[in-house]
Amino acid sequence: MKAILTFLIFWPGLAAAVVAAEKKPLEVVSSVDLQRYTGRWYEIATIPSRFQKDCVGVTATYTLRPDGDISVVNTCHKKTLDGKFKSVTGKAWVVDKTTNAKLKVRFFWPFSGDYWIIELDPDYQWALVGDESRDYLWILSRTPQLDESLYQELLNKATAKGFDVNRLKRTLQPEI
Repeated sequence: MKAILTFLIFWPGLAAAVVAAEKKPLEVVSSVDLQRYTGRWYEIATIPSRFQKDCVGVTATYTLRPDGDISVVNTCHKKTLDGKFKSVTGKAWVVDKTTNAKLKVRFFWPFSGDYWIIELDPDYQWALVGDESRDYLWILSRTPQLDESLYQELLNKATAKGFDVNRLKRTLQPEI
């Protein structure tokens, strides 16, 4: 009986360890020029989080600060593109100075989250951003719309990196 009880107590932890071991470490891009990365990005799709409930027309604007950190302004409209406008300001900082591709973002002290740039267009026109746990994923673009074939390519890249793209939700954006 004691052996069965011991197995039942430790089995969930064992299962979690096996699942974690199956995930490869999340690779980021080799280099990010933060000056080129700054500016406005449109959210094309995301794994929804409670922070963005009912948000459409989502944008993120990044600005370099004098202290080397990055000012982040996220905006959205609630439910429709004409819905109530919401905005939140935070800051990001680089945690991997070798690549500049691993950042932390904070909107509400003391909470911060990972912001890892895992794919990036050479011309900085689109980005795939996630976190190592693969709980969060964003497809970002410099324009409100993204070509469907490119979108599918990014889904394939995200899948190859271990993200469940079935959880992704496309973000309503204004037509160009």
